[in-house]
Amino acid sequence: MTNTDQAAIFGPMRLPFLVLPPACVALGAGTAAWSGSKINLLYLCLAFVGAVSAHISVNALNEYDDFKSGLDFHTRRTPFSGGSGSLPAKPDKAHVALITGMISLAITALIGIYFMYIRGLGLLPLGLLGLLLIVAYTRWLTRSPFLCLIAPGLGFGPLMVMGTDFVLTGAYSWTSFVASLVPFFLVSDLLLLNQFPDVEADKRIGRHHLPIAIGKEASVKVYGAFLAAAYLAIIAGYLAGVLPLASLAALVSIVLAISTVKGAARYAGDIPKLIPYMGRNVVINIATPVLLAISLFVVS
Repeated sequence: MTNTDQAAIFGPMRLPFLVLPPACVALGAGTAAWSGSKINLLYLCLAFVGAVSAHISVNALNEYDDFKSGLDFHTRRTPFSGGSGSLPAKPDKAHVALITGMISLAITALIGIYFMYIRGLGLLPLGLLGLLLIVAYTRWLTRSPFLCLIAPGLGFGPLMVMGTDFVLTGAYSWTSFVASLVPFFLVSDLLLLNQFPDVEADKRIGRHHLPIAIGKEASVKVYGAFLAAAYLAIIAGYLAGVLPLASLAALVSIVLAISTVKGAARYAGDIPKLIPYMGRNVVINIATPVLLAISLFVVS
């Protein structure tokens, strides 16, 4: 396989961004462990593969659609937004991104079908919603400010966390639901802030996400509110008795979150100065669910 072929395959996967599924699957495993369920390693590994495949699929299909729509030729790439740039560099390899996205989607679907055979049809609503989000996100959901805001959080929050917990325990739980709200709010915030550099380019192809609809200044307020909601979910979970006292350790990232909100508010219109805060946003997205997962495993 040549370097060009490797770039065509792995570029649209956006490998550096595939750290989110392990964090979310770990959180789902943590809620299952804290509930007293014995962790089936085969099921956990399959859940991990399914989650990573789902993320690869949405990434690759996004890259393909952004190239075909012409968006890739207008975006201002940053380390956290604007795509990989692999398709504009090698236009003749665009079909590889589409194939990668479809194969990954098929892998995710097959794993879901297997788990429905093992655990029953209770998993079907999550599975169908997950596949719908993957297929519809770039072409349709990005045309709606509200759906574009919540779709990423749904995928990495309730779908991955509750889905993992369900395949390990065979049932839904309030613990997994409350825990899933943490990545729901954080990942929605992640994509929200990453949209700031792409506002003008996205307008050209008809996207209508929140920074376009209400402006960056107002979007920063939504960003701050979603960050607060993620931490309040942990506190509410503890007060309700569905999360242990140890789960409050995940609140430590609040220090970084406060400075990130301030930086986003100050530099919303200055992308080069905003980039370090986009990086901090990624750290918050990984560290918080991982800390919550660790706390659940420790006391299980």
